[in-house]
Amino acid sequence: MSSLSRELVFLILQFLEEEKFKESVHRLEKESGFFFNMKYFEEKVQAGEWEEVERYLSGFTKVDDNRYSMKIFFEIRKQKYLEALDRQDKAKAVEILVGDLKVFSTFNEELYKEITQLLTLNNFRENEQLSKYGDTKTARSIMLAELKKLIEANPLFRDKLAFPTLKSSRLRTLINQSLNWQHQLCKNPRPNPDIKTLFTDHTCTPPNGPLAPTPVNLPVAAVAKPAAYTSLGAHSPFPPAAAAAAAANAGALAGWMANASASSSVQAAVVTASSIPVPQNQVSVLKRPRTPPSAPGLVDYQNPDHELLMKRLRPAPSVEEVTYPTPRQQAWSLDDLPRTVALTLHQGSMVTSMDFHPTNHTLLLVGSANGEITLWELGMRERLVSKPFKISEMSACSMTFQSHLQAMMVNDTPISVNRVTWSPDGNFLGVAFSKHLIHFYAYPGSNDLIQRLEIDAHVGGVNDLAFAHPNKQLCIVTCGDDKLIKVWDSITGKKLFSFEGHDASVYSICPHHKENIQFIFSTAINGKIKAWLYDNMGSRVDYDAPGHSCTTMLYSADGSRLFSCGTSKDGESFLVEWNESEGAIKRTYVGFRKKSAGVVSFDTTQNHFLAAGEDSQIKFWDMDNVNLLTFTEAEGGLPSLPRVRFNKEGNLLSVTTADNGFKILANALGLRSLRAVETSFDPLRTPIVSSAIKASGSSAVANVGPVSCKVERSSPVRPSPMLNGVDPLSRSVEKPRVLDDAMDKTKPWQLAEIVDPGHCRLVTLPDSTDTSSKVVRLLYTNSAVGILALGSNGVQKLWKWPRNEQNPSGKATANVVPQHWQPNSGLLMTNDVTGVNLEEAVPCIALSKNDSYVMSATGGKVSLFNMMTFKVMTTFMSPPPASTFLAFHPQDNNIIAIGMEDSTIHIYNVRVDEVKSKLKGHQKRITGLAFSTSLNILVSSAVFVEH
Repeated sequence: MSSLSRELVFLILQFLEEEKFKESVHRLEKESGFFFNMKYFEEKVQAGEWEEVERYLSGFTKVDDNRYSMKIFFEIRKQKYLEALDRQDKAKAVEILVGDLKVFSTFNEELYKEITQLLTLNNFRENEQLSKYGDTKTARSIMLAELKKLIEANPLFRDKLAFPTLKSSRLRTLINQSLNWQHQLCKNPRPNPDIKTLFTDHTCTPPNGPLAPTPVNLPVAAVAKPAAYTSLGAHSPFPPAAAAAAAANAGALAGWMANASASSSVQAAVVTASSIPVPQNQVSVLKRPRTPPSAPGLVDYQNPDHELLMKRLRPAPSVEEVTYPTPRQQAWSLDDLPRTVALTLHQGSMVTSMDFHPTNHTLLLVGSANGEITLWELGMRERLVSKPFKISEMSACSMTFQSHLQAMMVNDTPISVNRVTWSPDGNFLGVAFSKHLIHFYAYPGSNDLIQRLEIDAHVGGVNDLAFAHPNKQLCIVTCGDDKLIKVWDSITGKKLFSFEGHDASVYSICPHHKENIQFIFSTAINGKIKAWLYDNMGSRVDYDAPGHSCTTMLYSADGSRLFSCGTSKDGESFLVEWNESEGAIKRTYVGFRKKSAGVVSFDTTQNHFLAAGEDSQIKFWDMDNVNLLTFTEAEGGLPSLPRVRFNKEGNLLSVTTADNGFKILANALGLRSLRAVETSFDPLRTPIVSSAIKASGSSAVANVGPVSCKVERSSPVRPSPMLNGVDPLSRSVEKPRVLDDAMDKTKPWQLAEIVDPGHCRLVTLPDSTDTSSKVVRLLYTNSAVGILALGSNGVQKLWKWPRNEQNPSGKATANVVPQHWQPNSGLLMTNDVTGVNLEEAVPCIALSKNDSYVMSATGGKVSLFNMMTFKVMTTFMSPPPASTFLAFHPQDNNIIAIGMEDSTIHIYNVRVDEVKSKLKGHQKRITGLAFSTSLNILVSSAVFVEH
C-alpha cells in the first residue's frame, strides 16, 4: 500500500472516531495494521475480554512471529488460565490449557507440565511462585504494565503506537478544498452554489440555462458540519469578482525557477506546468525548446519528467483551510528527545561520519579520520567489525590518485572517511574517502562486511555518498572536489550518469523522489544549490543557499518537508525549512550563538524535531517553531562542532566527542532498547508467575533478549545480488574494481601453503573436567569471539576470549588464552544419548548465523540449545535413522538441513515441527551440507561408494 493510501486510512480513522463509530474504528485499526490503539487494548485487558484482546492483537502480530509476540500471548493466556482456576472453573481451565497454552509446550515442555500441575491444587497460590498473586484486578494491572513494555520493544509495533498529528476533521477539510477547486474551474461560477452530492464533480449551470434535476445522492449536509463552515462561497479563495485575477496570479507561479538566479537555464519553465488552463495557442510555444533571454545560448528542453517534476515542485492554488475545534494532536514532550547519556565509546581516531542501521536500531556504522570504518553493536558495547583503509589494487587506480597518494605518504597524511551510509534496506553500505575512492560493502547480517566494489570515483576528495533507486535499481550517488555528481550501478560499478554544472567543489547530495519522480539536490561549497533528473539535460534548479553557505539538505522522515543547514565563509550558520514548491525559505530557525570555523552538522527525526551540533552543545528545535526548543552539553567533552545522527526511531542520538570517540544519547525507549540487547531473553522459561507480578515489580523488559540477534521465527530473507566480474585489463579512472569476498589477493580457491613452522601459533583451551571425553567436533563462533566443542559423550563446551589490554577486540587469538564459559545456572549443553552406542555414533553440530542457537546430535535426537542460557529449546528427529550432519539456512534459522545415516537429507522447519521435504540421491550416510549465501541451493556430500 502506498504512503498516500496509508495516510488516507488515518484520515478515515479520524473521521470514524469523530462520528463515534467506535467499533468501526477499532476494526479498521486491526484490519489495516497501521495503528495499534494502546488505550483500547488496555480497556479490553482490564475488562478481561480475552477473545477481543487476542482478536485485536492478531491484526498486528501472531504467536510465533518473534520472541516478544510469543511472550505477549503467553502472558495473556496464562492470566486467563489463572483466573479460571481462581473461579474454581476447572473445566474452563482445562479448555484454556489444551486449546491456548498447548502451543507453548513445543518450546518449553517442562513449563507446560508445571502449569498443568496447578489443576491438582485447591488453590494455585499454594504454589510458591504464585503465593503473592493478589486479586484479579491487581494481577491484570501488573500484567498490563508488562505487556505495554513488550509491545513497545516489539519491532513489529514500530511506528504503529502513535497516531499522526492531524488537524481536526482533516478529511472534511480536504473535501471542502476539493469542492472549492471544482467551483473555481466552473465556467460560470455562481456566488453561492448549492452543492448536494459528493458522488459527482461539482459544476455550476450556466446563467438562465436549464436547471439540473434535483440530485438524490448524499447531500453535503451529511458530511459537512454547519457550525464549522458555511456554504462554499463563504470560504472560496477565489470569489467570483476576483476569479480572473486569481487565474493570472496562479499562472505567474514559477516554483523553484522563479527564485533561481539569473544564470538558470530554465527560469521560466514552470509556467508551462501551471494547472491553470493555458490558451491553446500558447501550448505549442511552451512545449518547444526555447532560449531564455537571461541566458543566451542555453536551451531548455521540456521533457515529460521535467514537467512532472515541476508540477510536483509547484504549489497548488492557495485554498484556505477550514479549521475545526478540538483538534486531535499527538502528545509529545521534551522527554521524547534523546538527551540522556547512555554510552560513551572510544573509536581511537576522530569520528568523521556516523549512520545507524535502518532496521537494527542499535547498530551504528562509524567512519574515522584514519580511514577506518567500524560497525558497533551499541547494546553490547562491542565492535563487531573494523575495516582499516586499504587499496585493493593500486595498479587499477588512476595515475592522478597514485601521485596524490605518494605525496600523502611523504607528508604522513592519512586518507580519511568523509561519509558512511547504509542502503535503505540495510543490506549494503557505502564509504566515501577524502581522496578519489569509494568502497561498497555487502552486510550479510553477521559480524562481517564483504567488499563488493572499489571505485576511483572523483579527482580529489569524494565529499558525499548516498543511495537512490532510479528505475527501481539500487544506485550509488557521489559528489566530489572535481565539481561533479556521479551515479553508479551498485552491482557492476558502471558509471550511469555524470552531472556537470557546479563551478565549485560539490559538498553534499540529497537524492529524493516524489511519487515516481526521482531527482537529486546538490550543494556546492560556494552556496549554490542545483537539482537534477536522471538524464543528461542539465540542472533544473540554480539558486543560492542562505548566506551563500556550505550547506547540507535533508528531508523529514516522511519525505514531506525539506530542510538545510550550513555555515557561510564568515562563520554564520543557517538552519532553514524550504517551501519546496517555490524554492523559497519557509522559516529560519534561531539559536546559533557564535561564529563557526567549520560547517554545522544537523539531522531530523520523528517528523517533528531538528538537532544540530554547535558551540560544544546539541541544540534541538521543533520543526514548527523557529525558536530553540532546548539544548544539552551531553555531560561535556564535545568538540566545538559535534556531529550528530539519529537512529530511525529517533530514540537514540550519536554525538562525536573531542577525545576521538562518540556518545549515545537516549530517551526512555532508547535506554530500554539498549538494555534489551545487553541481556538474554528466553520467552517462556520464566517462573509461572512473571517477574512483574512479584512484589519487586521488576520490569520484564530487562529480560528481553538481544535485538541484534535475528529472531529465529521472523528472520527476514535478504536477497544477495550476484556480481559480475570485470575485466581488469579494461579498467580506467572511471571504471570500478569488482572484488571477491576476500580483501586480499589470495583467492578462496587458492589455498596458501604454510611451509614455515614460525607461521603457526598454539594455544591450549583450559578444561579440568571429564578427561575421558575427547573433542569430536570443533567450531568457531560466527562472531569470532569463541570456540564451541562437542565431546564424544554428547556434552558441548564453550570457550570465549576475554577483552583486555592484550586483546582489545575480544576476538580469537593465540596470544591470549580463552576462558571456559558457562551460564550462572551451571547448566551443560548435553545431547540425548539414550540407548546410543557412543563409539559408533556420528556426532554433528551447527551454529546459527547470529550465534544465538546451537543444534547438535550424538546418535540420538537432535537438540536445539539457547547459547545464552544453555537450555534445551526443543528436540526432534528421533532415530533411526540417526542424524549425521546439520546445517542452518543462512537467512532463516527456522529452516534446517539434516543429513541422515540412511543417505537422505531432510529439510526441517523447527517452528511448525515438520519435515518440509526429503532429498534423495546419495547411497551412503551424509558427511557434509552447505547452503549458498547468495543462491537458493544446497550442496551435499556423502561417504564415497566404490563400484
